[in-house]
Amino acid sequence: MKPIFKRLVLPLMLAVPGLAWSQVAVIVSPKSPMTALTADQAAAIFMGRSTTLPSGATAAPADLPDSSGVREQFYSKAAGKSAAQVKAAWSRLTFSGKATPPKEIPSAAEVKKFVAANPDAIGYIEKSAVDATVKVVLVLE
Repeated sequence: MKPIFKRLVLPLMLAVPGLAWSQVAVIVSPKSPMTALTADQAAAIFMGRSTTLPSGATAAPADLPDSSGVREQFYSKAAGKSAAQVKAAWSRLTFSGKATPPKEIPSAAEVKKFVAANPDAIGYIEKSAVDATVKVVLVLE
């Protein structure tokens, strides 16, 4: 078992800095009435099982790009899904016309801008990137 860890897992962890240890913050606008969210609620919104926020407003989810380590970590921690599983699930939902995937935004800074400007927006970024322009409703460790 140890040789497999050394050859496969350890290099992967080192190739994506912070992937194994950073915290992911789910964020909303400071204008949002939402104060807390569960991991299940976040997963439902980002996996297309729910289109509304707990407040009843229509959710406007913001996703980071496929290549983002924070995206991989978010889906793993909130939904228990790998990047490939998320992509497959969205392919099925999109093909069947049942849902539209979250808006993909190129960077954490852009996610913060989008969320801060829209009271119905919800996104996720690395916790260390949070500032006063957004409100944290869930931290995934």
